[in-house]
Amino acid sequence: MTLGEILPAIRQLSAIEKLKLIRILAEDLDVAEDISPLEPFKTYELPTPYNSFGAGAVLMDTLKQSDVEH
Repeated sequence: MTLGEILPAIRQLSAIEKLKLIRILAEDLDVAEDISPLEPFKTYELPTPYNSFGAGAVLMDTLKQSDVEH
């Protein structure tokens, strides 16, 4: 069965039934292997704007130029 075949039936479900389906599918994915490149209990570094003072200075300069032009 393909997704195209079941989508019309899924769209006819009530909101509560759709939420139940989402939960069921999420639980199925949770127990499936190799669905994510992330490993459990491993720390991943994510870039954030915190302590990016150079970027903040560039933004401030841009804002000041924008204020002068308008």
